Amino acid sequence: MMIDRRLVQYFDWWMLCLTAAITTIGLINLYSATNAGADMHSSLFTKQLIWYAGGTVIMVAAFLVDFKVYERWGHLIYVICLALLVAVLLVGKFVAGSKRWLVLGPVSIQPSEMVKIAVIIMLSKYYARVVRTEGIGFRELITPGLITAIPFLLIVRQPDLGTAMQVLLIASAITMYIKIERRTLIALVITAASVVPMMWLFFLKGYQKERIMTFLDPGRDPLGAGYHIIQSKIAIGSGMLTGKGYLQGTQNALDFLPEQHTDFIFSVLAEEWGLVGGLMMLLVFLLLIVWGLQIAQRSRDPFGTILAVGVTAMFAWQVFINVGMVMGLMPVVGVTLPFISYGGSSVLTTMAGVGLLLNVSMRRFKFEK
Repeated sequence: MMIDRRLVQYFDWWMLCLTAAITTIGLINLYSATNAGADMHSSLFTKQLIWYAGGTVIMVAAFLVDFKVYERWGHLIYVICLALLVAVLLVGKFVAGSKRWLVLGPVSIQPSEMVKIAVIIMLSKYYARVVRTEGIGFRELITPGLITAIPFLLIVRQPDLGTAMQVLLIASAITMYIKIERRTLIALVITAASVVPMMWLFFLKGYQKERIMTFLDPGRDPLGAGYHIIQSKIAIGSGMLTGKGYLQGTQNALDFLPEQHTDFIFSVLAEEWGLVGGLMMLLVFLLLIVWGLQIAQRSRDPFGTILAVGVTAMFAWQVFINVGMVMGLMPVVGVTLPFISYGGSSVLTTMAGVGLLLNVSMRRFKFEK
């Protein structure tokens, strides 16, 4: 099979380089998070290398296939991911009080991570057909509402409020990009505001309410619910301007910092590299997000444009929530930092997202006039 030379000519090396830079930062930081203390698990670093090898294969596969194929097979991808979410509820493995993992032979996967890509593809497929200049109305929002609500509710049942909120925020970002009629938007805002008190009274579980109360006042339970955020803020603050040095973070090495290789890995980086290192990492993320939006802008295919916006929103919201969480600016909801935190399902999902962005970027010539 002949490969169109234009695919090579239009290949987005900038996106690939940004991804490689963030991945390198993540691996360097993860090595410290898993090796600085005597009780750390150095094998996790090796496992992460294996996950990244698999993620690279998925990234390549994601951009080799024309993105219009994903539009045609969007329903099947979505249904498969929903089936995996249902399987988690039926036969999933309990970890830390939540049933989020599905054991498939020697590996465990987290379908709630993968469903984010499926929702993005389905919403892109739908909105590409109904988008119009004046904005869409309430009737056109029913279908995307159902597309989002079904996985949202299945993920909440695990329970995994952090990932469920990501799905909702990604869908909201895509919908706002498409543009909603003003009166419809006002009605949705009023409805959402009225639902918040009901969620607090009837929807949120006790531990979730406790996390929100701890966010408002971490000192109310410093050895319990507030311990994570207090230790995280100590680690970040102790890094000061330039940090304590690589592998020299005391909060990490002495095992004071909980979940230092997953949810709170940014705290490890800030303690060792300081404000300068933290800002440098955030700058690379910002460049990745801006470049993702640039890919969306350059695309002349509606599905490709919305797909790129959705994937970029997935990265942006995950970074925003995780960094805000570890700095005490948001409640602790168990959201990892993309490309940086340890986790196989997260790595595979983020690398698939990069593959889709590369896909849209390198095939933009097909729709140029």
